[in-house]
Amino acid sequence: MSLRPDLAIIAANVAAGSRVLDVGCGDGALMAALRDTRQVDARGLELDAGDVAAAVGRGLSVVQGDADTDLADYPDNSFDYAILSQTLQTTRHPDLVLENLLRIGKHAFVSFPNFAHWRVRASLLFGGRMPVTRLLPIAWYATPNIHHVTVDDFRALVQERGIGIEGSWFLSGDQSCGSAMANLFAEHAVFLLRR
Repeated sequence: MSLRPDLAIIAANVAAGSRVLDVGCGDGALMAALRDTRQVDARGLELDAGDVAAAVGRGLSVVQGDADTDLADYPDNSFDYAILSQTLQTTRHPDLVLENLLRIGKHAFVSFPNFAHWRVRASLLFGGRMPVTRLLPIAWYATPNIHHVTVDDFRALVQERGIGIEGSWFLSGDQSCGSAMANLFAEHAVFLLRR
């Protein structure tokens, strides 16, 4: 089974044998790949009960929980990596979730859709409506996305909080794109962070 492109980037950059917490792990696809190919001790936290059941069915250690409230229960530095993939924009307090990720893990991977991508801008400019695209397929009134973060917004937040960026990857569709104009041309961003 092939991973979504942002998950493939994360999987390729997690050190073998690490302890990982995947927050918003969905059905556990990334955790299973890390377990099977990198011998990672992976744990998961997922809000959706159906996804928790699917992940547990894969033999993964996943509990049902909410990133906004349940990360506070994890001890400091209990994981090598805390991962938040395509979930930051759905949390009520993304800044606090980010702080908790970096408290829990020595490193944090964060990936998110870039709401400043040129197609999103064009949809608003020429159509006057929130876009529905292949990567943002749900209408504005039904989307779980409550914070519309951009690459530049995220960079500003981590700089403001004194968080170091160890790596960054940008995707247009399923292909890598450069970082120079990522705020305009990247549909998705992946950051590796460290305190």
